[in-house]
Amino acid sequence: MNRPEAQVEILYSAGEIDARVTVLAEDIAGSLGDDLMIIAVLKGSFVFAADLLRALHHAGAHPQVDFMSLSSYGTGMESKGTVTVLRDITDDVAGRNVLLVDDILESGRTLAFARDLIRDRGAARVEICVLLEKPGKRKAEVTADHVGFETPDLFVVGYGLDYANFYRELPYIGVVQNDTVD
Repeated sequence: MNRPEAQVEILYSAGEIDARVTVLAEDIAGSLGDDLMIIAVLKGSFVFAADLLRALHHAGAHPQVDFMSLSSYGTGMESKGTVTVLRDITDDVAGRNVLLVDDILESGRTLAFARDLIRDRGAARVEICVLLEKPGKRKAEVTADHVGFETPDLFVVGYGLDYANFYRELPYIGVVQNDTVD
């Protein structure tokens, strides 16, 4: 598949993201302590989760990490409305403090699903950390405990976020210009 052509304008620079991740890690370590489990929701959160994990180390936390792959988008730009588990976690969360890490909180369906699943498996506490939050798009009852940036309703890419599984490699978060999207 060829990479879709798109013009991307920087919304949050690499430096802004780095500074915000450091603050988030300090807040999370203060909230959940040094013994926690991070569950990164793939694919979009992998860059953010890796940087957050290193920042948590510097904040004095010693998290374990697992991964969950959930989908409500497919390759499109709009949520399908249902959540599918593509890859489940392998570690036991019973009795653990868990931090769900995702790239963006929009409709909330994916994170509400993941939160409820982890709670049902006996986690002592579940908090949610997202890189971006679009507050006007909520369809499910879910609130992030830790938010990197509140962003307007724009289609964003970079720093793990994608357009048709491309543009994840950008070191910043950028806005895809509407006139360039198919």
